[in-house]
Amino acid sequence: MQIKEDFEIKNLTTYKIGGKVKRVYFPESQAEFAEILRELNEYIVLGSCSNVLFSSNGYSGNVIMTTELKQYEIRGTKVFASAGVKGPLLAQKTAEAGLSGFEFMIGFPGSIGGDVCMNAGAHGQCISDNLVQVSVFNRETKEVEYKKKSELEFSYRHSILSGGKYVLLHAEFDLKRAPQEEIQGLIERNLEFRKSIQPSLATPNAGSVFKNPENDSAGRLLDKAGVKTFDLPRVKVWDSHANFIVNKGGATSEDVLTLMVMMYNAVKKQYTIELKPEIIYIGDRTEKEEELWNILYQKKQK
Repeated sequence: MQIKEDFEIKNLTTYKIGGKVKRVYFPESQAEFAEILRELNEYIVLGSCSNVLFSSNGYSGNVIMTTELKQYEIRGTKVFASAGVKGPLLAQKTAEAGLSGFEFMIGFPGSIGGDVCMNAGAHGQCISDNLVQVSVFNRETKEVEYKKKSELEFSYRHSILSGGKYVLLHAEFDLKRAPQEEIQGLIERNLEFRKSIQPSLATPNAGSVFKNPENDSAGRLLDKAGVKTFDLPRVKVWDSHANFIVNKGGATSEDVLTLMVMMYNAVKKQYTIELKPEIIYIGDRTEKEEELWNILYQKKQK
């Protein structure tokens, strides 16, 4: 297992933003993953860092990366995957096996651990649709547990794993057989749709900034509120979709938070709707960043 000190986390985030992390662990097996989870008392577990905003101030703690946990197996209609397996890879491999259910994962760079935790979904599919069971690490008891789908309390962009008590180690799915040309056709349509409205990862971004409110679209509300014109020196709202922020070059976490608050205030002023961030913010916050984040989560100042 590789362990790196004072690691520049921006090299791993899709935003290309973030300061130095005190210590980063890269376990390569389930045994190593469970071992380091038992050994450490305080840590953050990350996968693709595709929906994460890391503080430019860094983080004076431990981060465990699942990027080397790449083990997966396709056995009949069953799919077994470790936490670090990339969603697009699994989408393509299951398509080649004539299995349908993961087509939606082709267009965003999440890993299975994060996708299950937030019940990722798109185009009428979501990760929980075909989930059977998972193995998780209980941070309180420091033991490995097995949970069926019914125990994970899935809802929109949420599961029991979102609360922080459990860390996903491994997941089992049961997909449906379908003609390969149908599956590949759906994958290609999903890719084309995402390319038409979302920035590629060549333009640093972290996906959707805000969650969709009930029975509405955050992108629609933001667009109608006129946020596509919001353009700061180092960050801007994406031209083709109002729910994306892109790093124009050299952006800091404070730049992103400042623009998020501008977007949040625009929708709140026009519609009296308070959007909730979908991006996860991590790190040692400055006083200004704390103030901005408290606005986004409607928290009272201390």
